[in-house]
Amino acid sequence: MALRPAHVIVKALDPSAVGRFWAEALGWCAYSPGVTTYVGPAGGLVWPDPVFVGIDVVPVTEPKTAGKNRVHLDLATTSAAHQTELVARLGALGATPVDVGQGDVPWTVLADPEGNEFCVLEPREIYRDTGPVAAMVVDCADPRAMARFWGRAMDWTVHEVSDEQAVLRSPKSAGPFLEFLRTPGAKTAPDRVHLDLLPYPGDDQAAEADRLRALGATDLDVGQGDVPWTCLTDPEGHEFCVLAPS
Repeated sequence: MALRPAHVIVKALDPSAVGRFWAEALGWCAYSPGVTTYVGPAGGLVWPDPVFVGIDVVPVTEPKTAGKNRVHLDLATTSAAHQTELVARLGALGATPVDVGQGDVPWTVLADPEGNEFCVLEPREIYRDTGPVAAMVVDCADPRAMARFWGRAMDWTVHEVSDEQAVLRSPKSAGPFLEFLRTPGAKTAPDRVHLDLLPYPGDDQAAEADRLRALGATDLDVGQGDVPWTCLTDPEGHEFCVLAPS
């Protein structure tokens, strides 16, 4: 039994507009199969994508709070010129510079049109084959504890664990990394960005949710009502959902 990331959920007042931004930003396409806007590689809607982790932009009625999101995306670049060009192109699409206390760093911190932070990284060899999204990055207090929970929750391989960082990636060594960075500060608002996890065909959603509870997950009520997915939090309160098998 294991789970895999199906997509990154981004909550938005205007999911169509935010979805279009991310599609343009990543060179992907925006698909609107229902009330959400799904962003994935071009060539037709494939869900879940066998390599990449898509973005599903869902409608909400409350705007983002002033605090920094605990989950964000890092975008990959292939050269200094590519980084400069991408930052300029994202600005033209509606991204804005953000100061989250990063200081003098080689990457650029931006926010999408509704204020969700993300980074445009300088070229790094480790991200040469990830596609446009280098990593899904999660702020946390204890990367070692996150590696233990998420390493058991998913079938992804734990590549690095230290007091400062934990790194996981698909066992296929393809697509983005999942990184947990030690970051001061407690949770102050509901997560604006989170992961949805998906069982493999033939696996039981309820059994997977029970397995996660045994690992330290907690049930979460965000007013979702009677829905076909299960809302949980990890041991540090990061929200995520377990979907029904596809």
